Amino acid sequence: MRVQSSAIASTGIAVPAPAKSFGTLQAALGVAAFSLTFPATAWGLEGFGPWSLVAVRSVLAALVAAGCLSALRVPMPNRRDRPGLAVVAVGVVVGFPLLTTLALQTSTTAHAAVVVGLLPLTTALLSALRMGTRPSRTFWTAALAGAAAVVAFTVQQSGGALTTADLYLFAALLVCAAGYTEGGRLARVMPGWQVIAWALVLCLPIGVPAAALALSYEPVHLTAHSVAGLLWVAAGSQFLGLVVWYRGMAAIGIPKASQLQLAQPLLTLVWSVLLLGEHLTVAAPLTAAAVLVCIAVTRRARG
Repeated sequence: MRVQSSAIASTGIAVPAPAKSFGTLQAALGVAAFSLTFPATAWGLEGFGPWSLVAVRSVLAALVAAGCLSALRVPMPNRRDRPGLAVVAVGVVVGFPLLTTLALQTSTTAHAAVVVGLLPLTTALLSALRMGTRPSRTFWTAALAGAAAVVAFTVQQSGGALTTADLYLFAALLVCAAGYTEGGRLARVMPGWQVIAWALVLCLPIGVPAAALALSYEPVHLTAHSVAGLLWVAAGSQFLGLVVWYRGMAAIGIPKASQLQLAQPLLTLVWSVLLLGEHLTVAAPLTAAAVLVCIAVTRRARG
């Protein structure tokens, strides 16, 4: 208990350079997976209702997670870790997918990317409060600058208008940041993939009846797009992406890993052009350059 607790509380653990590099790669792969979430959700909404899409994706991801846990004979998590897993479940498995899916009924993916632009800063703030991390002034300056650049770009893309969907997006921002923070903390004491796997399994008793109820009320029109979108948000975004993301956060720290997400809105916009046919303005490469500079600064700033 004492060794485990000190591992959680310490912010000065020496991590070998190769491990940090691999951690950065894993976090970046997580960001790449997440960047497809909004376009895949838009595809899924072509054939499913919002409640059905969220419930079914949760059940499918939970079944994959349960299969992995069973095949590897992973023991039940410690009782002291279960409250943290519940936070991950509420924030990442249920809250963020549901709120963003409801928002995407009336919002474009470009506008929804506003929440992603603010997520790294919110995650770093919650991490500082929850885990006692104290990033440097340079880190915060670069993080704020990067967040401001992303928000300015995405708001400009959406015309600057605030809609009802923004309430869903800002709520999603808060619950997801809480889930990321708690998941990153738990990934220091258990393998990262087990964090999201147990969080998914924890939701299974609620997800199955919720999916059955939603499917009975919302019509389903299966298309190639809707099926592909559902499969991606279930397996890619909800499970595999979070596996590498939590492993990356455990290796390089929550604040620095979260700043890699500054690139996520730009990636989402690229996918939106390729997959949804949305228009991309010339401001995109300028914002991308600014974001990459901010990421470089935060990666080198001392926490």
